[in-house]
Amino acid sequence: MWLVILVLPVLVSGHLIEVPAAKKECFFEDLHVNDKMTVTWQVAGGGHLDLDFWLTDPDNHALVKHIKQSTATGAITAKKDGRYEYCFSNQMSTVVDKMVAFNVHGVIYVDDEDIVSPIEREIRQMSHAVTAVKDEQRYIIFRELTHRNTAESTNSRVKWWSILQAVVLFSVVGWQVYYLKSFFEVKRAF
Repeated sequence: MWLVILVLPVLVSGHLIEVPAAKKECFFEDLHVNDKMTVTWQVAGGGHLDLDFWLTDPDNHALVKHIKQSTATGAITAKKDGRYEYCFSNQMSTVVDKMVAFNVHGVIYVDDEDIVSPIEREIRQMSHAVTAVKDEQRYIIFRELTHRNTAESTNSRVKWWSILQAVVLFSVVGWQVYYLKSFFEVKRAF
């Protein structure tokens, strides 16, 4: 085989977008044969934290499809040159907007002519490793954000429930004191 496979982290980026209710947001990447692309995403906020995702080839055939998921990964190897499109859909929700964090990773295959020195190859591998660590950190940050929002929401609900219980308790105590007091009053008839 005349191709030497060298990994170049060309398509690496992280995004945070808002997908409005009953809408979809689509993006695309132009790929060549044997290029690889991976899209990793997670719903960071809104509603039930679920979303539809699909990735299509230039002929509009779905290569990856996830329905009502909160986090997923879609990876492909391009079989032909062209524009590959990936979409995040919130069309099942008519009220709530969703926040989506996603990363796009890609590797491009390089011809034999671009011979690289061993040090340059090591630098590229280190660059790829650093990118993977950064992506993992982004993922952890979004997970922490989701869990913090859940904890704060639960804390708020517990606080208001406790206040409601205290109000009901004092109301019942007041009513019981009034009722028992009226029970022991002497009623005089003239």
